[in-house]
Amino acid sequence: MKPIGRTIVIGLLTAAPLVITYVIVRFLFQLLSSVGEPWIRGVARGLRATNPGIADLLLNDTLQSIAAVLVVLVFLYVLGWAAGRVIGQRLISLFEKAVGAIPFVETIYRATKRFLAISGPAGEGSQRVVLIDFPSRDMKAIGIVTRTLRDATTGDELVAVYVPTAPNPTNGYIEIVPIDKVTFTDWTFDQAMAFVVTGGSNAPDEVHYSQSAETPRTAATPDADAAAGGDLRLEDAAPTGDKS
Repeated sequence: MKPIGRTIVIGLLTAAPLVITYVIVRFLFQLLSSVGEPWIRGVARGLRATNPGIADLLLNDTLQSIAAVLVVLVFLYVLGWAAGRVIGQRLISLFEKAVGAIPFVETIYRATKRFLAISGPAGEGSQRVVLIDFPSRDMKAIGIVTRTLRDATTGDELVAVYVPTAPNPTNGYIEIVPIDKVTFTDWTFDQAMAFVVTGGSNAPDEVHYSQSAETPRTAATPDADAAAGGDLRLEDAAPTGDKS
């Protein structure tokens, strides 16, 4: 029975990533579909009097879901296009002011935007995924550089590092670390997040664990004005670092 059980376990481990991927894709499809379906049903009702055949086609469950997803994707494209224009930025600013009037919703909205700003693309040749001594000098934790600071007393350069926790990277800590105590890696943000979410099982084969003179000391900070609608200040980011 042992070989049979071992083979079943191998099959389970092989199927698990496929199943998890399918579940996530299905969830995203259903989410987009649920957002767009009211619009499709409204269009179908409007066409009922003049084009009943098209209306019945749009009310088909499968076609309705596909059309709803397409409507949402088109809306997101238009929203992204408008966000790069002056009028779109003004409308988004008005929306954020309205959201700011609702305390609990405003907290969630701002925290989400800060995390997305951190996950934004870095400049070419820059490094943001780092290792720091945490929670002790004998241990390393992976972190994301969010901005650079300077010690008001000594003038030494510091970095604010967001340390995500597994398996939910939106929970974590904010650490202020001297830049000479930071070990820069060549990992991308996606690789770092995959490492955290999978509990370290999904990672590149090598990492710059030890500091060396050859390790570049350049870090990229996200453009918060473009990606988050404001400066990503340390005091703003601190609440998201509370362990839940």
